[in-house]
Amino acid sequence: MSQKTMTGYNEDGVEISYEQIAPETLRNMIQEFVTRDGADWDTVGGTLEEKVEQVIRQLRAKKVRIVVDLTSESANLVPVVQ
Repeated sequence: MSQKTMTGYNEDGVEISYEQIAPETLRNMIQEFVTRDGADWDTVGGTLEEKVEQVIRQLRAKKVRIVVDLTSESANLVPVVQ
């Protein structure tokens, strides 16, 4: 299923609110995301914890969203384009 949101950004899957995810699971998900191969986080600098906190702030500010691909059972953080 392809989902097109009001943001205009396409991503296959289902959007999940970060508030619906257990805090420890959310933190683990974000840690995996910022350490993923090919991520641009190396240029950002800072510790792993600082990067995780930055993503949490972006989620709270609705600058990124979580999309889960039910086929691959994987999650991705997707920017919200305004």
